[in-house]
Amino acid sequence: MPKFFVTKEQIDKQIVITGEDAKHIKTVLRKKVGEQVTICDGEGMDYLCKIERFEENGIYFDILEKQTCDAEPPVKVTLYQALPKSDKMELIIQKCVELGIDNIVPVATEYCVVKLGQKEHKKIERWQKIAEAAAKQCGRAKIPTVSGVLSFPEALKQCQTLDSAIIAYEKEQKRTLKEFVKQFHGKSIGIFVGAEGGFSEQEIAQAIEQNVLPITLGKRILRTETAGMIVTAILVYEMEQGDKI
Repeated sequence: MPKFFVTKEQIDKQIVITGEDAKHIKTVLRKKVGEQVTICDGEGMDYLCKIERFEENGIYFDILEKQTCDAEPPVKVTLYQALPKSDKMELIIQKCVELGIDNIVPVATEYCVVKLGQKEHKKIERWQKIAEAAAKQCGRAKIPTVSGVLSFPEALKQCQTLDSAIIAYEKEQKRTLKEFVKQFHGKSIGIFVGAEGGFSEQEIAQAIEQNVLPITLGKRILRTETAGMIVTAILVYEMEQGDKI
């Protein structure tokens, strides 16, 4: 069933959807009066709704029932993704949202080739729309946030608010993701993934100083657009199995 998001403040006896979502419901999905959709408040509650009427200012829905959405992972994962080339960031955002990511933070690192400059606002706006579309498609209970670009030191500082953080590093030989998961007891994790050139040794040293743990992802070096997805998938899967939290 199609899913749409509104703010909690918009939830009343009736819910009104306007703008692009209303246009999509009417012209793309071709929904009629009496048909149903799921509307989420973005804070974990789903509402089964029936179209009551169409008006110029929006579509009016009657609430039939509500229930808690259990689509969110038990651990909040933030991806600190170094800016990749071309449109790879779009793929990373889409797939990581499907896998259960909580937040995505673009990071400018030493080996990043991409410089957004004046295009940053438009890029972030587009990336947020991709996150929203992916959240709707896979039935999430919230829309993950894509933040503005941070420098590497700023990202390290921000991740200190999380319970733990890891950084994928091809020269790390000992600490595996499996070992990290076994030792982790918290509710929030940061994942640092480098751009095409990875991280510099200086950046790794800075990360270690901030208690961000280097991990190996195995014997093969993964592409930047693959690494974040793999780590997110493994973390979410492991945390959803048994009493990991």
